[in-house]
Parts: sequence; C-alpha cells; structure tokens
Amino acid sequence: MTGQVAAVAAHIDGPVWIPTDPPSWETYLAPTIQPIPVIPIIGLALAALYLAGAVRVWTTGRRWSPWATLSFLTGCAVLVVVMGAGVEGYGLEMFSVFMFQQLTLMMAIPPLLVLGRPGTLLLRAVPHHGFGRTVLVAARWGLRSGVGRVLLHPALMIPVFLLCFYALYFSSLAGRLLSTWTGHLSLELLFLIAGILFTVPVLSRDPLPNPQGHLGRAADMFIEMPTHAFFGVIVMMSTTPMVSAFTHPPQSWGIDVLADQVTAGGLAWSYGELPALIVLLIIFVRWRKDESRQTAAADQHTLHGDPELDAYNAYLQQLAERDRRS
Repeated sequence: MTGQVAAVAAHIDGPVWIPTDPPSWETYLAPTIQPIPVIPIIGLALAALYLAGAVRVWTTGRRWSPWATLSFLTGCAVLVVVMGAGVEGYGLEMFSVFMFQQLTLMMAIPPLLVLGRPGTLLLRAVPHHGFGRTVLVAARWGLRSGVGRVLLHPALMIPVFLLCFYALYFSSLAGRLLSTWTGHLSLELLFLIAGILFTVPVLSRDPLPNPQGHLGRAADMFIEMPTHAFFGVIVMMSTTPMVSAFTHPPQSWGIDVLADQVTAGGLAWSYGELPALIVLLIIFVRWRKDESRQTAAADQHTLHGDPELDAYNAYLQQLAERDRRS
C-alpha cells in the first residue's frame, strides 16, 4: 500500500480505498492494491495455471506456440495492472477512468486471452487419467451442453453489449451498483466475462459448439462496432451527469464532472474502436490465408490429381475390364 491511499470513501459501501493525490500517469500506475484485490488475484492465478500447462507441454517434448503463451500472459498482466494499480482507486470516483477500465475489460483483454488458445492448451496439458480426466470430461460437457451452446452463441453477445452500455448507464442501475464495493466488483467481472464470451466465437480457434465461418465472424464485428461508438457520442453530448456515483470526486483532485463525462464518452467512441479494428484485421488475415491454402490445394489437385481417388478409379476400371472379358 503506497502513501497515495487515504481513508475509506464515505459514500461507497465496502472495503475500498481512494487516492488522495490528483490523477496523473504516475498515480494511475502506482502499485496501489485495493484491500480485497479479487480481480488481480484472478489474473495472477490464470497466468500461473496457463504457464504451468505450457511448461508441462514443453517438458513432454511437444510443441506449444510461444506467441500464444505471450498473448495470454500479456492479457493477464494488463488485467492485473488495470485492476490492481492506482487506476482502480480513481475508477471508483471518475467516469472516464471507469469507462477506460470497462473498455479494457471488454475489448482489449479478451482478445489477448483468446489468442492464447487456453482451451487447446487444457486438452494437451491435463493428464488423461485421475483428476485430469475429470477436468477434461467437465470441459467437454460444458462445451456440448445446452448452456455452453447458448453462452457461446454469437447471437447472444450483441444483447449483452447493449446491456453493458445502454441499459446500464441510461438508467439508475449504474448509480446504485457503483455506490457499493460488491456492485462495483460485480460490474467489472461482468464486463470481463461478457468480453470473453463475445470474443470467443469471433476469434477463437479452440473447439466450439457453434463454429462460424470467416464471413459470420466479420459480420459480428461490424454489428458490434457501432454499439459503443454511438453510445460514446450520446455520452459526450449529454449536458447533465449520467451516473450519480461519479458526481462527487474528492475536491483535491480538481475534477470537472461534466468534462470528465465527456472524456468518458470520447473513450467509448475512440478507444473502444481500436481493439475491434485489430480483431477485424486478424479475421481478414486468417480469411485470406485459408483461401490461399484452399486455392493452392485446388491447383495441386488440378496438376497432380488426387492419388487416392485416382487409385480408386483405376480399381473400378479394372473391374469393368474384367466384366467385359467375362
């Protein structure tokens, strides 16, 4: 705990700590841990489990992508910093900081985690006997069950995004939830889970219950991208505070509430688009590579034919010749 942390905020119920210094890059990144750092602990646990799985695969002589490992661990590191540094304390009182956290949890961290292919690593690293077999059976059941099909269905994610932006902030729900530590933490976990559930169908190469083609994945991104952009424009144009929990920051911070709200809307309009564009670019690159492989395979077949099919046709021709001779 650093010297920037003061007493518990009087208007937020629960074990939270508020920085005393005005917000700056230095105070945002200061290693100021909240009294109960739930999400940073989750991030560290995920990183440890993933790294243990990757090491197990490597020590058995099998290959595992270093890039996938780097992507997943980077996602965990961003999760720990964004939810464990001083930025979390400022996010309790500033709409702009909380919006930055929300967009990071929903749009930036999930692609890094999904590109790490944790599902495939689980299948390769967990032993197929004893407790490991139970884990694998549970994972397969989760994917094949009706609940798994619904949660990972692309059609569910757009309503979830609408709920996380429009239904949350255009009602009194955000003000009530963000006035308590449990509500604040619940929203942060919701944002992270919603982002992962949206990203998996459009970016994951792990086995999925509802696999999509490249066109469907690109269409999902085109539908989602205007969601938070239009929301950001509405927030920037608002002339009154939208969330009661962000209307009374400490006076020592010198925060203009309406100006901070405009900044929050600008982040939703701009920062939210960048990760979506990167995901869309990844989809198009994969699409092009797959088409190139299919074209090369078709050309190879045209030049050299299919050995198995040619052998089968030759066999049929021999039978036909035999029948004619008979």
